[in-house]
Amino acid sequence: MSKVAVLTDSNSGITQEQGKKLGIRVIPMPFNIDGEEYLEDINLSQEKFYEMLTNDAKVSTSQPAIGFVTTVWDELLTTYDEVVYIPMSSGLSNSCQSALIAARTEYEGKVWVVNNQRISVTQRQSVLDALELVKRGLSAKEICELLTEVKMQSDIYIMVDTLKYLKQGGRITPTAAALGGMLKLKPILLIKGEKLDKFKMRNRLVEDAKKIMIQAQKDNINGYLKDIDGRVDNVHIAVAYTGTDTTEALDLVKMLEKEFPGQEIVCNPLSLSVSCHIGPGALAVAISKAIPEK
Repeated sequence: MSKVAVLTDSNSGITQEQGKKLGIRVIPMPFNIDGEEYLEDINLSQEKFYEMLTNDAKVSTSQPAIGFVTTVWDELLTTYDEVVYIPMSSGLSNSCQSALIAARTEYEGKVWVVNNQRISVTQRQSVLDALELVKRGLSAKEICELLTEVKMQSDIYIMVDTLKYLKQGGRITPTAAALGGMLKLKPILLIKGEKLDKFKMRNRLVEDAKKIMIQAQKDNINGYLKDIDGRVDNVHIAVAYTGTDTTEALDLVKMLEKEFPGQEIVCNPLSLSVSCHIGPGALAVAISKAIPEK
């Protein structure tokens, strides 16, 4: 049986410390802030990022150099037989495509790149799923194929606290941002696959947004995530947030625990690659279908 390593990037929201505890490597994502390059969770903490963001720093995301990524592959292959690499969605960065090309041309049969269109908390769940599949004895190829097969069985609903950052990113017009600001709207966005789309744009209260996101998960569980045999308990549900205040996020956890008794609801920050496009104060609920037991 091959010895398989699991590798991801910090878009998963997995910190360097958490990666060590899980037994995986985490490639830090580069950010350009006011002309200087920072590496997530190396010299760019959540607190530092939001301090600069709210002070109107010019923030842009980048991708790790493929040479750095392959160096990590080489290091892992001195100890492991194969590597499963789970980067952020190919629809949101060229990093995944660069890795796919490198794996096919230089590491065929050794490195398997999972292009499953996930980011942040759902990408994190893919990493946890991969670790479980390693324990079951699956090969890197089998793990990659299974994670790709279930790639669209997840959603992230995100309530945005301010329209400022969506306007800056060109996702809404200045007029729409101004109108939404006057009306104090708390729009909800949906990340499914490689797209960040509008879901509900008219709600004005945080509590209403929480209820809408919870209902969306109920609909998913009893809809496209429901098994043919009628099972509705085979999902992972997570809460995520941007900024440093966890009050609303922890309240949302309690609401979900009440709606889904017995379901473990984990709570983690959204990755900075998502946060820079939506700003602080956002709340999210993510759902992913659990991998089959056999």
